[in-house]
Parts: sequence; structure tokens; C-alpha cells
Amino acid sequence: MAQIRRASQTSEEKQSSEGELIEAAPLPTPLPKTQLAILLLVQMPEQLTASVIYPFVNQLVRSTGITGGDERKTGYYAGLIESLYYAVEAVTILQWGRVSDRIGRKPVILVGLFGVTLSIVSFGFSNQFWMIILSRCAQGALNGNIGVVKSTMTEITDASNVAQAFAWLPLAWGTGYTLGFLIGGVLSDPADKWPNSVGHYPLFHRYPYFLPCIVAASVSTFSWLITLVFFKESMRSTASKNRSVSHSDNTKKSPMRAATIHYQPEDTQIDTIPHMLDEAEIASPVSCSLESTRTDFRAILIPGVMIPVLHYGLLSFVDQCMLVLMPLMYSTSRSLGGLGFSSNTIGLVMSVWSMLNGMIQVYMFPRLLRKFGPKRLYIISFAFFLITFSAFPLMGYMAKREMEAGMWLILCVQLVAYIAAYITYSELPPPSCLHSRKSLLLGCIILYVNNGAPNKDLLGATNGLAQMLGSVMRAVGPTVVSSLFALSLEKDLLGGTAVYWIMCTIVMVILGCSTYLPKTLTWTSL
Repeated sequence: MAQIRRASQTSEEKQSSEGELIEAAPLPTPLPKTQLAILLLVQMPEQLTASVIYPFVNQLVRSTGITGGDERKTGYYAGLIESLYYAVEAVTILQWGRVSDRIGRKPVILVGLFGVTLSIVSFGFSNQFWMIILSRCAQGALNGNIGVVKSTMTEITDASNVAQAFAWLPLAWGTGYTLGFLIGGVLSDPADKWPNSVGHYPLFHRYPYFLPCIVAASVSTFSWLITLVFFKESMRSTASKNRSVSHSDNTKKSPMRAATIHYQPEDTQIDTIPHMLDEAEIASPVSCSLESTRTDFRAILIPGVMIPVLHYGLLSFVDQCMLVLMPLMYSTSRSLGGLGFSSNTIGLVMSVWSMLNGMIQVYMFPRLLRKFGPKRLYIISFAFFLITFSAFPLMGYMAKREMEAGMWLILCVQLVAYIAAYITYSELPPPSCLHSRKSLLLGCIILYVNNGAPNKDLLGATNGLAQMLGSVMRAVGPTVVSSLFALSLEKDLLGGTAVYWIMCTIVMVILGCSTYLPKTLTWTSL
């Protein structure tokens, strides 16, 4: 079993060092609860508006007439809608961070929320394909608050409570996704669902997907108003920031390292934690990125870095393909090998999966990491993608023959397998937060990415390379897999199931490449 090596140390030295660390570790500062709650409220509508279209996007594409009445072509266009969102977001998110460094965090957050509100309302009014594309691109371009929020959270906290603050982010993300799936499914095409009430209004006949979009927009509008009235600008002036950075070099860096090493749970296998970025480095992401460019970038183009980074990119691709295939296959007619689900059923299924996934990741990942070690856990978890993809043709076979009980049983197995596979890939707080108990809730592959950084100066570049590759793969994945889905149906490749077996083959290739990951993680003092 792959284990993280324990630092060799005598019991006397260990007790002595622990005593020193306890003295040096700062007492936790109370969290700024109001400001933190507002930032979480800012994050939730971004995930909500991103996910609200998933339950009905395929039906919307067909209703525009772009497919010419051929349901098999839906994948070509649905994948493009989802890919463009991630592509535009990847291009603009850094620019929003730079703007916030110049004019402040609050104005950028307000502009982002306002833009997301307008774009999702525009999406609800879209009944032509070009309007859908334009609205989705606008949403991706204006959905750049995630980086700004992370910078703001670092500015309103310190070394003693930053991890506690970031531990709440996954809750906001999970809540947003769950509500998005639920709202998109339940409220789509309301005139057909409730003809005696909502059906009396012509608006909902002409724009059947306007209601879920306007509800999502109302959440964003509420967040905008709360931010405008109650949120306080967190970014200090340049002179003040410079003094703070200079001061942090002498005073904060040492407590940060002390707090970093101090926490060592009795039942964990991690005894030595890597060096983490100090507050000044994280509070000024643009400054840090400029400093990183001065280092020799070629230093990270080594196997120890590139292997986990490539795995991170491939994992992002596979995960995005799975997320796109779920509503696409679920909404396809049973005669074509789908399940024929309505947007309502799709939304309920995906929201249940999202809610269970969030809860299970929180409670299970630390225990599984200690039991199996990072490499075994990564391989075992990733192998569950074979079950998730191979379940699609089996469900389609049962749906065609009206074997309802068997179909729903396989669907439940697929959702459980997807939750297990998701252990390999989950969001994490920034490196400065890794000393917290809650920071154990990070994906296996991220452990390898951070471990591969040659030194402290290249930690940011290493993570930046991984995030860039992940963004590219998330943009490419929807178009590739949905096009393969459409091509499989059009050409009747393997009975229309070729896309699933291609994805299974990709998963097996990645599993084979995972043998190149290090057997152990050796944290060095960066």
C-alpha cells in the first residue's frame, strides 16, 4: 500500500519540536462571519446558473430546429453550447482577477453578478441557436468571480483561520449545483406541466425554459443586492498592501509555517506537511504570477510534475464527458438507446447525485486516504468510471425492452459508481490551507500535483499549469463526447453505443498510465 513517508525523528525530538510548534502556532482568529457568508452567497449563483441548463439543454436544442428534426444530431450542438462556456470562462477569468487588483474586489463582484443575471435571463429568452450560443458565451465571460472571491477570502482572513474559511467553499458550490439541477428540471416547460395555472400565460408557451432561468437570475439578483448593501471592500491601498507584504515577510511567514506543521491528527499517515504559500503570496495572485514567470519555467517540465499534471487534465476530460453524457443519454428517445427521461426527471436524478456526492466526499475521503494511500485510492476510484460508462448501454438495452426495475437499479449503480470515481477529482482550498483537518478533502491527483513542485517558487506555476490544462480539457470534453454520441447514433456504430466503449477504452489507457505515478508521496521542505 502506497503510504506517505514518515519523517524520521526520535520521540524526544518530536516532543520537543511539537512543544515549540504549539507555542509558535497562532490562536485562531474569529472568522468574519458576515463577510464570509456574503462571499459564499456570491459563489452559489455562479454554480447555479452554470448547472441550471443541464436538465433541459438537449430539449432546447431540438426545439430550435437546428437539428432538422433529427434527434440523433442533438449532441453536435449541445456539446458546443457547453464547451464554449468553459472556453470563454478560461480565457477571461484571469483578466477579471487583474481588474480587481486595480479597482477593487467589490466592483468586480457586482459586475460579475449583474452580468451573470443578464446572461441567464437572455438564455431563457433564446429560441434560436445563435441566441443560445451568444448568451452562453456571455455567461462564461462574466462568470469570473471565483478567482476574485478566493482572493477576497484570503484578504479577510489570516494564517490562523484561512483554512476554516475556505472549507466552506465546497458547500456553496455543491448547493449551487444541486439547486441548479433541481430548478432546471422541475421548472422547465411549466405550461405543459401545469396547464391550469402557468399554462394560462402565453409567455411560458413561447419560452418554455424561461421560468428556471428567471428563478436562477433572481438568486443572482438577491446576491447582488446583499453584496451592494452589506459587503465591505477587502482590498487595501497599494501602499498599505506593500507595507503588509513587507511586514508579513518578517512576522507572518513563521507563524504560518508553524501553524502548517502543527496540526497532525493521531490517526493520519501524514506526519510532514509541505511548505505552504504565505498570506502575502496568496493575497496578491497577479504579483505572485509575475514572480513565478521570473523563475525558470523549464524547471517544471520534468516527469515528476508533468505526469500528475497530465493525469489531472485527462481526469478533467473524463469527468466532464461523464457530466455531459448523463443528461444527453437520459433525454434521448428509448428507440435510439436512451432513457426518454423528461427534463423534470433528469433534474431530480442529477440533483440527488450532487447532494449525495457532496456529503459522501466530506466524510469518506479522509478515511479512504488513510486506509488505501493516495496511489491505490486514485487507481481504485478512477476505475469506477468503467462502471459509469458501461452502465449507459445496459440501461438503454433495458429501457428498450421496458425492464423498468432493472433500468432504475443500473441507474442507481451508475450514480454510486460516479460518486466513488469523483474521489479522484474534487475541489480544494489553496495551498496555504493544507494544514487544516478539513483540507484533507482534496482529490488524490491534487496531492500528486502539489508534491511534484520542485520548490516553493514553482508551486504556483505547477498548480497554474495543472489548472490551465484542466480548463482546456473541460472546454474540449463536451464537444468531443457529444459529437461522438451523435456520430454513434447517426452511423449506428456498435448499435449506437460506440461512444461508451470509446470512453471505457480511454479510462483503461489512463489507468495503465497511472502506474507511472510515484508509489509514495515524499513531502520535502519547500
